[in-house]
Amino acid sequence: MKKLNFVFIILFLMFLGSGCSKATPTEIPTQVPVQNTIEPTATIAPLALQVNGEGILQSEYDAQIARLQMALSETGNEMTPEQQKERILNNLIDELLLSQAATAAGFSISDAELSQRINALISDIGGQDKFNEWLSTYNYTEDSFRNELRRSILAAWQRDQIIESVPQTADQVHAYQLLYQDIDNAVAALNQIKAGTEFSTLAKAQDPTLGGDLGWFPQGTLTQPEVEAAAFTLDPGEISDVIQSSIGYHIIKVAERDAEHPLSTEARRKLQELKLAEWLKTSRDASTIEIFVQ
Repeated sequence: MKKLNFVFIILFLMFLGSGCSKATPTEIPTQVPVQNTIEPTATIAPLALQVNGEGILQSEYDAQIARLQMALSETGNEMTPEQQKERILNNLIDELLLSQAATAAGFSISDAELSQRINALISDIGGQDKFNEWLSTYNYTEDSFRNELRRSILAAWQRDQIIESVPQTADQVHAYQLLYQDIDNAVAALNQIKAGTEFSTLAKAQDPTLGGDLGWFPQGTLTQPEVEAAAFTLDPGEISDVIQSSIGYHIIKVAERDAEHPLSTEARRKLQELKLAEWLKTSRDASTIEIFVQ
């Protein structure tokens, strides 16, 4: 059961969705008298949303809302109905955009490979009956699970292409900072430095452990963008003016700069997140997205 619980979480986080279908009207036999014929009406399952002509059924959206509510209940977290709606719609839109791009790039997963993966899951959980019980618990049918698994695999492949395009090195600076909550103190410190006091002396007094060391960082990774922007305007050895951010007043000194410095794991992960977010925004702007959920 742990294996399937894990699969459920992965599917949910990887923008679940499934394809939509339309019922085909039944052909009316020609021998039936016209006056006794009831004109058939094509029944089309309502859609929750549509992205570039590919739709998600309302029933599939409702099932994802139910799964989100189960996850919130199990974790003790809370979201308003509007937040739940926004989360699921955004996940579905992102998942569709990624899977569509994967298909356009020529990636696919065969029915046989998909069946092989599902059969492995069935074996892991303890057989078809256990698997059916799991599907029911998490508001899946066999078809919807199969469709959502296929789409999640396509989306995961495209996501990996995007994030792996981030290189292992980047233009980075190594900087130190002084941080004050009061601007008068920051200005006084800057005046001391201009009068000849060593930056490192003030930094070590303020931060005996690290001496204000911010380490190496590329653009797009510091939590205070004003500090980051200033750092990349300075040459090694230069000291900034007072910089105001959301957490206080900074004075920074750039110690080194390297155009191809190796990225730390955390810095590369952050750049990958930014790359993916940028890709999704660009794709959304270039796509036709229709929302039908009320």
